[in-house]
Amino acid sequence: MKKEILEIWPEINWIQNNDLKEKVLNCWIYALDNSVLTIDDLKTIPFSLLVKDCKISFIIHKRTTVQLAAEMAKVMKQNFGDEMKIDMDVLIAGAILIDIGKLLEYEIRNGKLTTSEAGKLVRHPFSGLAVADRFGIPPEVQHIIATHSHEGDLGKRTVESLIVHHADFVSFESFK
Repeated sequence: MKKEILEIWPEINWIQNNDLKEKVLNCWIYALDNSVLTIDDLKTIPFSLLVKDCKISFIIHKRTTVQLAAEMAKVMKQNFGDEMKIDMDVLIAGAILIDIGKLLEYEIRNGKLTTSEAGKLVRHPFSGLAVADRFGIPPEVQHIIATHSHEGDLGKRTVESLIVHHADFVSFESFK
């Protein structure tokens, strides 16, 4: 399954720390093993059930978010130099994992993809955090998962979390 995940997620190879890379892969294996979705589904299901007639797939939105976050961080590091410390491995791993909980919150009802009752009660930032913790993902990455959506608006976000949050919302809000 690792090979298939790396085919849809080539950005995982951007993570330099091999231990973190392996943990991110293990999170995806676990989530897919415990989801009603398959790897092929990620290529076809809409990235959000909140966008009417959404034609952008889950994986395209996710990869776009990771790519936007990485580019934003590169520009910030280039222009701000030593005044801006950004851990690229943390940022990339976090961006790859922010919506992993969605795989656990979906169900198929009457042939239609929908959010399960459990998914309505425990949204993906929380279920994603639980998956990440299960596999020993560092707290700095867990922070990004937990704060990437509106649930994180009341807390202080790290610079990596701010970048991922805005990259995610740019590639989401543009369709609303």
